Parts: sequence; structure tokens; C-alpha cells
Amino acid sequence: MSKSKLNVIVIFGGQSGEHEVSVVSANSVVNSLEISRYNIYTIGITKNGCWYWGVKPSEWINSSEKIEKHHVQVTVMLDPQKARFVSINGSDLPNEGSCDVIFPVLHGPKGEDGTIQGLFEMVGFPYVGSGVLGGSLGMDKDRMKAVFLQEGLPLLPYLTVLRSELNKNKDDIVNKISSVLGYPCFIKPANLGSSVGISKADNKLELADALEFAAKYDKKLVIEKGIKGREIELSVLGNDDVIVSIPGEIIPSNDFYDYEAKYKSNDSKLIIPAKLNTELIKLLQSYAKKVFKAVDARGLGRIDFFVTSNGSIYVNEINTMPGFTEISMYPKLWQASGIEYSELLNKLIQLGMENYQDNKNREIN
Repeated sequence: MSKSKLNVIVIFGGQSGEHEVSVVSANSVVNSLEISRYNIYTIGITKNGCWYWGVKPSEWINSSEKIEKHHVQVTVMLDPQKARFVSINGSDLPNEGSCDVIFPVLHGPKGEDGTIQGLFEMVGFPYVGSGVLGGSLGMDKDRMKAVFLQEGLPLLPYLTVLRSELNKNKDDIVNKISSVLGYPCFIKPANLGSSVGISKADNKLELADALEFAAKYDKKLVIEKGIKGREIELSVLGNDDVIVSIPGEIIPSNDFYDYEAKYKSNDSKLIIPAKLNTELIKLLQSYAKKVFKAVDARGLGRIDFFVTSNGSIYVNEINTMPGFTEISMYPKLWQASGIEYSELLNKLIQLGMENYQDNKNREIN
């Protein structure tokens, strides 16, 4: 007798500046999941936060019309004994709205930052990727860096500024950043990915504009000292025991790897494997494991580094749900390391289910 298929719900979209990136990532995931192994269902989350069963990523990519009216709006039933989705209009859902595992292909706030993971934990869904702590630490660049410092990982100098402080004392903040970090420096929203809202500043005027721009996206900003370095990335796979891919290098089409260079330009280059000596590769892989465990990540993560011409390494960040198109760095690094895209999805689903069982085994007194 053949083993029955697993029921997988792929969730995508979301209330984030990375909504469009999520849709493209999810389209690759849905198209690459093996139909011989999985019954594949989808839920699309609109930018205003409504959940629609059956929306396909390709519909949002290819249609300029609102297609939500053709699908059923759903919500979750808070019943850990029978985790499931229910339709708002009372209509029946396939498999009664339940599943074996959720694959949340969501980037940015309210998707990758631990919030939706908390919902899955409360409802009782197994899911792919990091949990509440790993997601929240992996999203907040300020708290992430604080944990990295605690673990003794090498970081570039940085400062954190609140939007409320900026509104009160912009001139003082600009002067402080200029004095402490100097130029160039990079200004980033603390809780956003895909290089959304990030700018490079080479003087006070550019810095003031960049702070205002980043503050549109988050109430907390991280400003980092800029250096001349190669952008090196590694992929991590696992839960308690992890493996690390070979490194890849980003050569951006723009001055740095911003949103335009990542998703709209064909001129950025991904070099796999990165041309590094064996000793440096081993050190990067060691740091990647340490970063992954520092934030309590689960399943997957892409770790970004800067490497200078003299071999100095600086940790930039971890992305706990990296871009997942077939040309994204995370799956391409694994492909070059011997794990094809569809097999990578199989492993991630298995890791998510294993993590769920591990958590379920704890006693409640």
C-alpha cells in the first residue's frame, strides 16, 4: 500500500513591504512541490490582512484585477485538538480546512517575524521554519545584533535610533552618527528585509534624508558603518543539528545590494561558489552555524557576511525565511551543494514536522 500524501498549505502575500517578493517565492514553491507526495492547498493574504483560500500565487503575479472575490475568505479555528481553517461564509473547505503542515512563504513583518508563528503555535499547526523567538530575533536587526555581540560574533559598529527620537532631535542624531560611525554608513529599518527602505549616506544631507526615508517603514532604525567588503552568503539547513552550504558572493548592479538590484535588475551577479580559500570558507561555515543557533532558528536560514580584502569577517544578518524563487541565493547555494530545489522543499517540510513533534512531547503540569 502506498503511503498517503501529506496535506500542505502554502501561505503567502501578507501585510509587508515584501508582499510581492513573497508571491514570487511562493509561486516557485507551489510549482516545485511534488504532487506525487503532497496535496497542495494555498492561502493568499492580502495587503490589508484578509486571508483567502485557493488563491494561487500566479494569479496575483499575472492579474491586475482583484481576484479575491473569486475565492473564499477564511480564518483559523482556535482548537489545538483539531487545528483547521474555516470559511467566513460557512462553505466547506477541502480536507475540512486542516493540514499536516503549513509552509509559510512569507517575508517581513507579520509573516517572518514570529507573529504568525505564534498564531500557528496557539492553533496547533505544524509549520516550516523558525518559531516565535527565532523569527522575532531574525527580523529585528537591533535585537539580532545584541544577541550576536553576546555570542562574540564579529560585527561592524552600529547605532540604533527610534523614530520618536528622530522626530525630536534630528540634527543631534545626525551629528552623533557622523561622529561615531562616519561615512559611508547604511541606514536600515530594523524590522524589514529584502533591502526595503535601506539607503547609503556619504554626508550629513544624505544621512538626514535616509533617516527620514527609513522611518517610513519602521519605528526603529539601525545605522551601520560602511566598509569596502565582499558580500558573502551561506545557507543553513536543520533544527538542532544543522548543515551549511558552500558560500556564494553577491556582486550588485547598484552601489549596494538594494531592492532594485535584488529584484528588478538583471545586472546583479551571483557567483557560486564564492572564490575564497579553504580556511576562510570553514570559518564562515562555523560562524553561520553559530549565528543560526544564536537566534534559535529552525529549518532554514541564509546568513549574510562581509569579507574584507585582508580576510576580516563581519556578520551582517540572518534571514529566517529568505527569498525562495529558483534563482534566489538560498536554494541556489543548496543546489550547488548537492540538494536540488524539490528535495530541499521535502527536507524543510520534514524538519517542520519534526520540530512540531519535538515541541509536542513536552509535559504540561
